[in-house]
Amino acid sequence: MKKIICVLLAAAPLLATAQPKDWANYGRYAEANAQLKQAPDVVFMGNSITDGWDDAHPEFFTDNNFACRGIGGQVSSQMLCRFRADVINLRPKAVAILAGTNDLALNNGPIEMVHIVENIVSMAELALAAGIQPIICSVLPAGKYPWRGEVEGVAGKIRDLNERLRRYAAERGFEWVDYHAALAAEDGSLRSEYTYDGVHPTRAGYDVMEQVIAPVLEPYKSQDR
Repeated sequence: MKKIICVLLAAAPLLATAQPKDWANYGRYAEANAQLKQAPDVVFMGNSITDGWDDAHPEFFTDNNFACRGIGGQVSSQMLCRFRADVINLRPKAVAILAGTNDLALNNGPIEMVHIVENIVSMAELALAAGIQPIICSVLPAGKYPWRGEVEGVAGKIRDLNERLRRYAAERGFEWVDYHAALAAEDGSLRSEYTYDGVHPTRAGYDVMEQVIAPVLEPYKSQDR
């Protein structure tokens, strides 16, 4: 027994070190949130695709009083976890939710499709309860995930997830933003002229996304801008 206890005590520091810190990454936008001088009109909640948008075209956010709250690599569970800190507490008029592709890529391990949808539904319902209008965005097309080559049938899984999200948005009367239709090749991959790795958009890809979502965002933009 003493031997077992000694082994456990010796392993304790290693186990503590291995524990993930700030799993939802609240710290990423903590300072930016605290420094906001006015409520953004729209918050964009997402992963690296949203995060890269702010890098590719920051004026899209600054000129329109939009806030980018994308974090690379995140799955829908992490976004749901930080949704209050990075969306609700900012008091926007609307939130554009783009989530799910990293779940399909197994970034946080296996997850059933129904639970991906439930996480996105939960974000939308939290927003609605706080008086924020949810805008549900389709997952961008992809034929494969370069960092997770073992995941098969990516294009079909994305289509399935998008159809479930589209039906949910229609049932609730929420705006549905279909990036997929505007960016997809016939085989369901992301058209080569809009991406540099098959998953993430180039500036040209973001230009298309802006054209798709702009009419939906117009009612939420401050009239004095």
